Amino acid sequence: MTIAAILRGKGAEVISIAPDASVADAVTLLATKRIGAVPVVDGQGALLGIFSERDVIHCLQAKGAGALSGTVAEAMTAPAIAVSPEQPVIAALSMMTQRRFRHLPVVDQGRLIGFVSIGDLVKHRIDRIEADAAAMRDYIQSA
Repeated sequence: MTIAAILRGKGAEVISIAPDASVADAVTLLATKRIGAVPVVDGQGALLGIFSERDVIHCLQAKGAGALSGTVAEAMTAPAIAVSPEQPVIAALSMMTQRRFRHLPVVDQGRLIGFVSIGDLVKHRIDRIEADAAAMRDYIQSA
């Protein structure tokens, strides 16, 4: 199963933010949407980085409350690690676990087309395991 299958299940909406937005605006977006990270994209949809809760903590620690008036470009994590829609789910999950991040942009032909979380990938894996187990129970009961 690939990341494209996850995106089909999630829908096409991708919440993103511009690099010149303020950190305060990004914090508001994260809180309003109840999300932990947001991809940072330019006007053509190219991925520039990721702005996450961790970035908020780091910039506040470094600059104090004045960091909120800075730009997302100054505080984001860049470059962002991204995958293609053809990436196998298990490979993406393994990469996220090893590199210790929870959000993964999906890029196709240089443009951001999706954004998945580790929760999305784990949910998909659990659903698949449960479906396989149900199929196995049905097979055994019908034999």
